[in-house]
Amino acid sequence: MNEEIKRILKLVEEGKINSDQATELIEALKQNDDKHDELPNGNKSLKVNVISGEGKKVNIKLPLKFVKSIMKATGKLPMKIQGSEEIDLQLLSNAIENEITGKIIEVNTNSGDYIEVVIE
Repeated sequence: MNEEIKRILKLVEEGKINSDQATELIEALKQNDDKHDELPNGNKSLKVNVISGEGKKVNIKLPLKFVKSIMKATGKLPMKIQGSEEIDLQLLSNAIENEITGKIIEVNTNSGDYIEVVIE
């Protein structure tokens, strides 16, 4: 959880969210930690797998509740990945809200990047 709090504080420092939004996100993280064992779906994650046109691989895995809170507060994903502007955030938001699991989005960009978004 410390890493997530550092990310939230960085967003405040960069002026992307205000202190009230940061407080809401940190509280959501704390609630997630407290209820993690109680919730059957509390351990779901959002995975973003990227293979660049040059063959470089990036795999990111974040707690779904954290992603949901960041998207609600900022309207953006809590990460910056080349080609991520191709991701349909409305589609992703709907998948998170409706607790859909599996491969949600698959993108092949003009520059040869491959992006896959999975909820598990």
